[in-house]
Amino acid sequence: MTHINQSIMRHHHITLCVGTAQQDYDFHTKVLSLKSVKKTLIYDGMSPFYHLYYGNDLGEESTLITCFPVAHFGRKGHRGAGQIGSLALSVPVSAIPFWEKRLAAHGFDVRRTERFGEHVLSFSHPCGIPYELIGIEDDARKPYSNGEVPAELAIRGLHTITVNARDMESSQEFMQQGWSAHDIAHDGKYARYAFGDGASGKYVDYALEPDLPQASWTYGEGIVHHCAFQVADRSVQDKVKANLEGLGFTDTSERKDRGYFESIYVRTPSGAMFEATVSKPDAFLIDEPYEEMGQTVQIAPQFESQRTVILESLEALNY
Repeated sequence: MTHINQSIMRHHHITLCVGTAQQDYDFHTKVLSLKSVKKTLIYDGMSPFYHLYYGNDLGEESTLITCFPVAHFGRKGHRGAGQIGSLALSVPVSAIPFWEKRLAAHGFDVRRTERFGEHVLSFSHPCGIPYELIGIEDDARKPYSNGEVPAELAIRGLHTITVNARDMESSQEFMQQGWSAHDIAHDGKYARYAFGDGASGKYVDYALEPDLPQASWTYGEGIVHHCAFQVADRSVQDKVKANLEGLGFTDTSERKDRGYFESIYVRTPSGAMFEATVSKPDAFLIDEPYEEMGQTVQIAPQFESQRTVILESLEALNY
């Protein structure tokens, strides 16, 4: 059985469960110097809470990190097997010394290693989620520059993610037959899969971790919630869903409207949750002009009449 040819194009966004909104906002906008693309809310459960988006100037696909600040739940997430363990962001290889010094100056414990022949800077989000900066020779994605980090040294977007898996065989089958990727490299316990030409933003790495305890999947501080991948349109998304169900993944979700994109979700054999995502034409400009992007908390239309009450229920966020 062959996979759908290149139906998965690249990363779209990655979504994290973090601590407080302020801690997360300061980390992404002040330390990593990403743009606050959108401040909105998630409405799952009894009361809404923040959903914060960071990325490049327009929040283009594969540059996006989105975060659920969940400290108010008082629940810590458990990192382990069956989960995306870390995210890696692309920077120019010449920028590695700059970022090593910058992160250390901000109080982060930074470690320099190599994997798949790439220079890796490892550190952690203040809530504990492992982050990496990967030095890349050629990444044409346009970075956002806040003036403090020069554009020529700035983050380009997602490079890869690492999924912690207790075995590789079922994940290999899923990636090749269900997620249109191909196995391109191995490095110790790591296996790398690529979409299309396999450039930065088009990789998924798996780490064989047979002895890790099971990770948690509920909203809890300090874990990756899911990773989303871009597909071209609804028809491709429908084919991805049908193919997954044909492989036996019958719990693949229906299409869900997320305001700026439409999504289907699947729990992969490793346990990590993936999403196939179709961007809407106007994307993040659908509810704000470019000049005001990310400046105001966006309330879903059906809850707009409750704006005052909802905002009063949220953590104060200074920006």
